[in-house]
Amino acid sequence: MKLRIRRLMLLLCVAACFLSLSACTSQETAKEELDPSISAVLDAQTAAWMQEIVKLNAEEAEQQEAVLVKRRQNALASAIASWKSVMKDTGNFVETVSTKSEETDDGNYTTTITATFDKRQVEVKAFYSMEGELTSLSFSPEYTTAEKMSKALMNTVMGMGTVFLVLIFICLIISCFKFINVFGSKGKTAPVPAAPVAAAPAPVAEAEEGLADDLELVAVITAAIAAATGSSSDGLVVRSIKRKAGAKWKRA
Repeated sequence: MKLRIRRLMLLLCVAACFLSLSACTSQETAKEELDPSISAVLDAQTAAWMQEIVKLNAEEAEQQEAVLVKRRQNALASAIASWKSVMKDTGNFVETVSTKSEETDDGNYTTTITATFDKRQVEVKAFYSMEGELTSLSFSPEYTTAEKMSKALMNTVMGMGTVFLVLIFICLIISCFKFINVFGSKGKTAPVPAAPVAAAPAPVAEAEEGLADDLELVAVITAAIAAATGSSSDGLVVRSIKRKAGAKWKRA
């Protein structure tokens, strides 16, 4: 009996917790609801901005964006830039499906418009400050799963292709280093080998002096023989001259 009572009390506690949570949720939802007058103003203002922007073609959007940038109206300039990036995927504006404005936690406002275009639906989201000034506006087309996969695959291929191209370029540069070394070595002049030292010339002057001394010696000897024999020196021919050791020769 006591066990049944405990189970019943436990069930009652759980039910009370669920009821309290639902009450808190309803209170928070009530707090987040926006004043209908403010919501109507934000809805109309966002729809007007959207309709004015989607009328622009590529050339007009380019011109308007340049003008707004010069005027420092960055919010509208970014909105036109967002439209330029998606206009090829959306086509012409058809109708507005739904509009919803909300207040954010920091006291600002957001307005979300779901619009139908020729090719697909587009979500237009605008952000406003507390004073109701437009801070940003963007266009987000709703792509199918196949389109998302194809875009992701294309981005992956482009990224990997870029990486491989850079690696191939680096490999080519590294492979050219050997040719750079060859060209650098060709530009340097080769060292000229030293010329062999020529053999010293024979002492010509000394040989000539020795020959002159021999001729004088021959003439003296020839004259001495001719005087000793009393004959003419014309018939005398000196074949060789040899020194002879001895005191007499040294005294001659």
